[in-house]
Amino acid sequence: MDNGTSLVDILNLDTLLAQLILAFGAALVLGNGWAIVQDRRGRKPKGEEGDFRPARAWWLAGVGIVMSVWGLASLFG
Repeated sequence: MDNGTSLVDILNLDTLLAQLILAFGAALVLGNGWAIVQDRRGRKPKGEEGDFRPARAWWLAGVGIVMSVWGLASLFG
């Protein structure tokens, strides 16, 4: 790789990092959103003990929104 190309350029690590941030943020939004919807419908996962904590689900969904916006801004900004 003496011709001036680096591993960062070959793997396109800047874009990859933004895509990972977007993917993790979207997963947080979708997963916690689904949990909130299921709780409102009165459904619980089978075999699960304990209570649903809506404040935690909303907090994590909010973090996911921030991460998703950050990832999108990094990709298209």
